[in-house]
Amino acid sequence: MSASQSYIHCQNCNFSHLCLPLALNTDEMDKLDTIVKRNNPLHKNDYLIESNTPLTSLYAVRTGSFKSYIEDDDGEYQITAFHFPGDIIGFDGLREKRHVSQTQALETAMVCEIPFHMLEDVAEKLPNLRNQLMKFMSAEIQQDRELVMLLNKRNAESRLLYFLISLSKRFEERGFSATSFLLPMTRTDIGNFLGLTVETVSRLLTRFQKNGLIKVEGKALEILKKGDMEQMLTDYHINIDSI
Repeated sequence: MSASQSYIHCQNCNFSHLCLPLALNTDEMDKLDTIVKRNNPLHKNDYLIESNTPLTSLYAVRTGSFKSYIEDDDGEYQITAFHFPGDIIGFDGLREKRHVSQTQALETAMVCEIPFHMLEDVAEKLPNLRNQLMKFMSAEIQQDRELVMLLNKRNAESRLLYFLISLSKRFEERGFSATSFLLPMTRTDIGNFLGLTVETVSRLLTRFQKNGLIKVEGKALEILKKGDMEQMLTDYHINIDSI
């Protein structure tokens, strides 16, 4: 562990309100903190998890962002999630004790590694931690269902609107600006996640900008009329409270 990481603990993490310590008291947080490993940073395109590797740990994102995706034998891939600080990565390996997806850094990022066998032992003694793990797993299942519904029943415009508003909410939850942020993923990644071509993503962003909804320069995006975008989602019969 580097000197800069030696002071990092669950107790002083800015994102503990989104992570496993959320439901824990001080003593319980101390117990969790003893098993957490603070690893060196990963850099853009580094793999945190590779597919078909054994489940050994869960990972809490501390800084930066990641994408998870599955890939078939022909090399075709589908992005299944983007991860930001406070998110837990690795639940896909629970059933078979092996990961079915792979997770790659979108930028320089840091994670807190939680050895799974040690987490199981601690969770048996701490019902609040066990319940929090169940909530995280339930939330991931719900997110997967919402993504399936989005891809199956929504048009291109509503998919991208949903994506931008959900990003806004996630950044706001983490104490960042809800209206001005950098997109860590490429337009190709966005298109893959939403089942759209990169040309469609670029065309829609240009249209949203011409209509005064957003301002976009490269990866920098500013939401100018969030209320109007939310109303458009409502008109598409998308419940924005569920985002």
